[in-house]
Amino acid sequence: MNNKTGKGKLKVLVAFLLVFGPAATLIFISTRGCKHSFQELKDFKQLPNHSFSIYSPEKNSFLQKKLHDYQGDIIFVSTIQTSCPSNCQISLFNFRELIYNHIYENKRKKLKQVRIISFLTDENGNPINDASKFQTMTEILKDQIPNYDPSLWTLARGDVKAIYNIESNGQNLLKSSEKKNNHGAFQKFLLLLDKNSHLRMVLPANKEGEIRVMFEHLALLQKEYDKKRID
Repeated sequence: MNNKTGKGKLKVLVAFLLVFGPAATLIFISTRGCKHSFQELKDFKQLPNHSFSIYSPEKNSFLQKKLHDYQGDIIFVSTIQTSCPSNCQISLFNFRELIYNHIYENKRKKLKQVRIISFLTDENGNPINDASKFQTMTEILKDQIPNYDPSLWTLARGDVKAIYNIESNGQNLLKSSEKKNNHGAFQKFLLLLDKNSHLRMVLPANKEGEIRVMFEHLALLQKEYDKKRID
């Protein structure tokens, strides 16, 4: 691929960055800009209807769900490492300030409904199944997020590696991240899914700047639905 062709494609899709080392990352993205009110994010196809269990703090138990059960809502998918919950895989403070508070403030607006599903993992990305770990993590979230609402931000257990096993443009998010950055590297990525479970963006969840950019893309996606309603 010559330089001219590469630059042309970059205008359409900046993809697969932040996984391949300090100079590059694996991002599914159509554009980073938010200058145009009705600019649409790139659609990277619908994710499979994965099965997993969500934690109910009230009952200290789990309820079986499938990803497509959440169609109709915009979804963030993340992981939380139980041995380092606040800043290793997701920066709770920055996520709270830049994204969660917005979700909480708009939770009664149908077009702006957003849910967060966070899978508990160990340092290598393996699922945590112990209910006591979920109970502890719920208390941590309540402590660090005063307006924490488990109906908006749900803790889950399941084969999270299967969810992150995403193919696009001949690249694989899970395999590429682990090959370049060791096992469990995929955990730092935050997935943005639209109301039909289509992947629209991937960015790290442990850096303030990237979380801020993810919020901009959330706003773009919400504007996309506003436009469809008006049309």
